[in-house]
Amino acid sequence: MLKITNIKLFKNTKIYIVCPAQIATGGPELLHQLAFDLKRVLNTETFMLYYPSIKNPIHPEYKAYKIPYVYNAEDNKNNILIVPEIEQSLNFLTNYKSIRKGIWFLSIDNYYLSKMKKTDLFLRRLMNKIYRLFIGSNLFDIDYEDLLKKYPINKDEKLKLADFYLTNSFRGYLYLKNESLSPLFYLSEYLNEDFLKIKTDLSKKQNIVAYNPKKGYNFTKKIIRKAPEIKFIPITNMTRQQVIETLQKAKVYIDFGDHPGKDRIPREAAILGCCVITGKRGSAAFYEDVPIPDKYKFENKKENIPEIINKIRDCFDNFNERYQDFIYYREVIQKEPQKFIEDLKKIFVKI
Repeated sequence: MLKITNIKLFKNTKIYIVCPAQIATGGPELLHQLAFDLKRVLNTETFMLYYPSIKNPIHPEYKAYKIPYVYNAEDNKNNILIVPEIEQSLNFLTNYKSIRKGIWFLSIDNYYLSKMKKTDLFLRRLMNKIYRLFIGSNLFDIDYEDLLKKYPINKDEKLKLADFYLTNSFRGYLYLKNESLSPLFYLSEYLNEDFLKIKTDLSKKQNIVAYNPKKGYNFTKKIIRKAPEIKFIPITNMTRQQVIETLQKAKVYIDFGDHPGKDRIPREAAILGCCVITGKRGSAAFYEDVPIPDKYKFENKKENIPEIINKIRDCFDNFNERYQDFIYYREVIQKEPQKFIEDLKKIFVKI
């Protein structure tokens, strides 16, 4: 079989990117960024294909990208359809015969999570939903490991409908390569470039730990209980500007979640001058995805909590020195937009 090294774009190629309507989270933002750069850099006619088919499907946060949208793609062999990895989006692969199809794995975990039956995690998910409604955070962490065995990726008939695969993390690349999905391309996303221009006054940093209660809260709350003298601020129910202001004040950001892909908030925290402490789940276990010194990564184990608290205090007391430990991480994040463009040009080639 001939090895495919790139995806050809013809003069009349149209690209359609499937995206849930009126939703503003990390995944939809990345899908809009992809559409924007395909249009801006490669001068390719690109459309968002939103679902469900509702009036005004564009979320206000993404109107600035000015990407036209449709509800159906032209089923032409010169055209391309790109869908994210979640089950609802994969369904689009069955709707077309001639168009070239690609899947962008923004995370591995969310692929499996979207396939799980309601009964798999019904009670935990229900309790989390209720708890978030009143408290603003999850009660349980969801461990998927045993459930993943129910859905072997190499037996998913929908995945086999794709002509090519993209992944945004090194962890995802290794995983999908091991599952023999081919041709497979690495296309890692980036923070919004306007965000990268924000300047933070480090002299105004305070002894505050910021955290996302939707990520690894079951373990994080144990840390909070063991350190009542430390001020922890949850990033929840905040506007974009409030998130920025919180991270600009905090000296430390902690994240003991699953890191299904290259999570956005740890990178935002680093750019805004935080020391970043993570677990070792998902992409956080890979230096290529979260390139911070290993001394800032801890397994989610009860016996590690005293050491984690000591690390937080060390960052408080010696912030100017510890800030330097994240110089490389910030450099990588700053270069991500250009790296994305370079990879995009290698993957999609105009002929």
